[in-house]
Amino acid sequence: MHILKRTKRNVHPYVPELKELYRDGRITRREFLRMATLLGVSVAGAELMLSDGKPVAAAPVVARQAIKRGGTMTIATRVQRVDHPARFSWIEASNQFRMVCEYLTRTNWDNITEPWLLESWETNDDVTEWTLHVRQGIKFNDGSDFTAEDVVFNFQQWLDPDIGSSMLGLMSYLQPQNVEKVDDYTVKLHLDTPQIGVPEHLYHYPAQIVPKTFEGDLVRQPVGTGPFLLESYTETERAVFVRREDYWRMGADGSPLPYLDKLIFVDLGEDTAAQIAALQSGQVDNIFNPPADVWQAVKDLPGIGVYSSPTAQTFHIRMRVDQPPFDDVRVRQALKKCVDRQKMLDLAWFGEGVLGHDSAFAPIHPEYCEKPIPAYDPEGARALLAEAGYPGGRGFPEVEYRAFMTPNVHAAAARWTRNLQEVLDVSVRWTIVDWNEYYQGFDRQPPHVGFITWSANTPDPDDFLRVAYRHIKRYFGWRHDLYEQLVEGAKQVIDPEARFRLYRQADAILVREAAIAALGLVPFLFATGPGSGIEKPLAIVVICGLVTGTWLTLIVLALAYHGFGISTTAMPSLEGDFAA
Repeated sequence: MHILKRTKRNVHPYVPELKELYRDGRITRREFLRMATLLGVSVAGAELMLSDGKPVAAAPVVARQAIKRGGTMTIATRVQRVDHPARFSWIEASNQFRMVCEYLTRTNWDNITEPWLLESWETNDDVTEWTLHVRQGIKFNDGSDFTAEDVVFNFQQWLDPDIGSSMLGLMSYLQPQNVEKVDDYTVKLHLDTPQIGVPEHLYHYPAQIVPKTFEGDLVRQPVGTGPFLLESYTETERAVFVRREDYWRMGADGSPLPYLDKLIFVDLGEDTAAQIAALQSGQVDNIFNPPADVWQAVKDLPGIGVYSSPTAQTFHIRMRVDQPPFDDVRVRQALKKCVDRQKMLDLAWFGEGVLGHDSAFAPIHPEYCEKPIPAYDPEGARALLAEAGYPGGRGFPEVEYRAFMTPNVHAAAARWTRNLQEVLDVSVRWTIVDWNEYYQGFDRQPPHVGFITWSANTPDPDDFLRVAYRHIKRYFGWRHDLYEQLVEGAKQVIDPEARFRLYRQADAILVREAAIAALGLVPFLFATGPGSGIEKPLAIVVICGLVTGTWLTLIVLALAYHGFGISTTAMPSLEGDFAA
């Protein structure tokens, strides 16, 4: 952890109150650490507060002889079209280019955010002014210095509507003119409204830092502060990154990271057989989040390692609530009752993942409230549809249903469509399109019903209840004044208990109004080939990053944990570090 030490006089005034909440059992240790570090306390300092000043046990030190340098890792994943990192829409592109470009902060697998290109930060009492201290001595790979001017430039890019970054919606509390360069290594943010999640937002995947000379195309101008250099990039084929010799972070052996010489990302398309063959033959070392049918096909093969974990990524159905008949909540509830969630999970993800109860929250969120899983209820669905004026499905218009083209989603969509036809006698016209066409189609004409996944990119519920809500309102027409008031109010509150109450009230409205049907939480699947050297503890660490929704990836861990030959004693403990 690299936040500078703070004295008792300049610790944020709410931190002692957080400590009392923890002592009273009203928030967990994890919640205290997350909130205290967001307010500028170092992880070591926060741990010391909980230990009443007693020394905290140091993390295990990796023996220098355990470090092996060199080698190439080949990862099967999509290689997408890339231009401006601020426009990244999918995690695959950001995974690849975070080898070249880094973030101001990093949210770890335990939901604790630490400085990265920043040295530290602090905020005022009502979290409307944030002071960012830029780490000195870092150079871009073109030899130029990384300074506050680069930080300001990136904020201006994120907040420019013409750039089209999702950072603009995430940081709706900040105007471009309110980003101030104080000196060469200090930046101040003057917010329109309070927001405690600023450090987490700086790790949103499109927030990769480019130099102030950046002209808009990262493939043509691959300049960043990261540990690798881009050697080649061919869309839909492969991306190759080679080791940078003068990277600013040191490894456990005292030499500059990274440990690996080269990273190769290979796009094998949607061909299941090609992915299986590549893994078996050693052409790729691992497959990043393979389709469930590939994971199922290889899981019992000798030499293949497979791992699965639930995530905070929901897969859910959205309906056009601004158009009849979906403007009637009884119709929406009827369609939800037609979902056999367990069968859908079994078909789409072979039983992996977690059943959903229409909430925006995953079990990892502090705001999560356990609720019964909505039952598959054909009789109840028919009764509600009849009550809405469509007995036996008579007079119900044909439903246009759209989903994106992956085997998992295809299976889930097919099952639900069949249920609608068999239970309600409703005609469904459904289309399966590729990822880009699916989302671009929303701007032309959103469908009556869409099957969508949403990844919680930060551990803050604001990510879903506010940011995803904008998408629901824009394309599917659902809006609710009280819901908006609760969510806007919650983001301005520091007190975790008060925030929880507001967010839970908003989530209850989302469920009651059937604005979405959150059917489950998508599993993260990970497959390693023979000879990859990736051991189970490391895979668990990777997966636990995805459990939180922060999308901490295997590749980032490669920088800190060697070419995957590190001793397992240095891995975080599931019972300790990952416990609530």
